[in-house]
Amino acid sequence: MTHRTHPQTSPMRVLFLCTHNSSRSQMAEGLLQARGGSAYAVFSAGTQPRTVHPLAIKAMRELGIDISDHRAKGIEEFRAQPPMDLVITVCDDAAESCPFFPHARRQEHWGFPDPSQVEGSEEERLAAFRHIRDQIATRITQFLALSPAASDG
Repeated sequence: MTHRTHPQTSPMRVLFLCTHNSSRSQMAEGLLQARGGSAYAVFSAGTQPRTVHPLAIKAMRELGIDISDHRAKGIEEFRAQPPMDLVITVCDDAAESCPFFPHARRQEHWGFPDPSQVEGSEEERLAAFRHIRDQIATRITQFLALSPAASDG
């Protein structure tokens, strides 16, 4: 495998896209920011943004990642920005309602169930958020192992 020898002058721009930008995309943004470092400029957005889910904040805090200052954003906020190098949809609804993100150099779909749809006690609901958080974390680890930005250390 050959790597480009030019220095990377700017971080790889990654946008996680979901329907409400309340759980999965927010957790993915927090995880890649924390684990990818300065090689990545990480964002998240929703096709129908709501608010960041308190259990997503709580589940991420357990890993030492604070997303409590994150806010849900609509995709319109990113239309006038520089192109995204990679847009990753993290829920089936977003993949269907936003099959193409304008100015994305590459788009991928990582499907995860919506933890906010789980009913039950707070502990049962938090367990669902932890489970999805851990699945996203595993996928981020795989992504970082294969990502060209990670090798530009």
